[in-house]
Amino acid sequence: MLKVEEIGLSLEIEDMLLNSLLVEGKKHYPNEFGGFLIGNYSNNNKHLKLTDSILPTKYKSSRRNFERTTEGIEEQLKKMYYEKPSKFYVGEWHTHPNNSTIPSSTDISAIYTIVNMRDSCIKNPILLIIGYTKSQVDFGFYVYFNNKLYRYE
Repeated sequence: MLKVEEIGLSLEIEDMLLNSLLVEGKKHYPNEFGGFLIGNYSNNNKHLKLTDSILPTKYKSSRRNFERTTEGIEEQLKKMYYEKPSKFYVGEWHTHPNNSTIPSSTDISAIYTIVNMRDSCIKNPILLIIGYTKSQVDFGFYVYFNNKLYRYE
């Protein structure tokens, strides 16, 4: 379990899901790739369990950039919402091939965009950056909370 002690939030994700995201991301090497993170919160909203990912059907990708659309995922999101327990869109993930898990200015801007969208009900989006080289893989989990990006440890 990962935590941000300073703000009392915790995050849980199965290794199987993490590995599937890494495999999917590496398929697009040397370009960045990513998708939507899906999960559910505890009753007090302090613990998040990441359960799934939805891959975008339309996107633009390069060595230093990844932009996805929401086109084609609405039905998948609705279906997950009506599962028991309900699952929600909780954030984004993407790869940084041959790079670190430190969010770029584009990554930070994207998180602010999500929070400030008029029809967005997500106030504390999660960002997962998978940084990898030929010999190393690192997973950087972040949460936007009170106008600041915190890293889960």
